[in-house]
This record gives sequence, C-alpha cells and structure tokens, in this order.
Amino acid sequence: MADRPPPKLNGVLETALYVDDLARAARFYEKVLGLTVLAQDARFRAYDAGPGSVLLVFQRGATLDTVTLPGGTIPPHDGHGPLHVAFAVPGDELGAWEARLAENGVAIEGRTRWPRGGESIYFRDPDGHLLEFATPGLWATY
Repeated sequence: MADRPPPKLNGVLETALYVDDLARAARFYEKVLGLTVLAQDARFRAYDAGPGSVLLVFQRGATLDTVTLPGGTIPPHDGHGPLHVAFAVPGDELGAWEARLAENGVAIEGRTRWPRGGESIYFRDPDGHLLEFATPGLWATY
C-alpha cells in the first residue's frame, strides 16, 4: 500500500485566520481588500479569495466546540499568533494595490523581487496577520 501514489489533490480550497474582533476584521477584508462575503454568522466570515479559493476569518475562540450541521459535523479548531496568507494578484495590478493600501493607511512592511520574476509586497491586517500580494513568477507553480 505505501508504494502506491497518493490520490490527487486539486489545491488548497480554504485558508483560515483567527481574529480578536470579527467586526473590525470584516471591515478590513471587505472595505480595504474588497472581498465578497460568501457566508457568515456570529463565528466567522467566508470570503471569495479568487477562483476556487476561500478565506475563512473566524472569531478567535468561537470554534472550540464541534459544530453540528444538517449534513454532518465540523470538529473544533482555533489558532493563535500572527499567521501568513499570500494573495495572487496580476503583475500589472500590484501598483494599484499599493495605492489602495496607502489610501487606507495600511503600511507596506516588506518587498521582494523573486528569482523567477515575481514580486511580493507584505502588510498586516488589524490582528497582525502578515498578508502578501504576490505576482506570477513567485513559485514554479505560479
């Protein structure tokens, strides 16, 4: 059995961040980044993060109990500390994103030009999570 190749993965569908103030985080992700809400309740917001990708933003500590849904259960989860998420952006949009961040008082903390030709800028959300906008060329797969 161990010699068989694993079944295929199609990518990362969801990425989760945990925040101290869900309303504050929602304002940032909706107003500054312009993300569209897919689902929400008192515990979380789910955002369209591009083709086939969802960003989940949870109120820290609100997911420590099993959630029972009509179709099954979701086990408990939570997270602490500053996490990292990179958003894929077109190369010709990076300058517009820099301007939008500046207009909203969001400081760019770092910049990187990657050997394959991509560029990244780094900034923080209100909970201190490190966010990145990355252009094609960062990875062999992007």
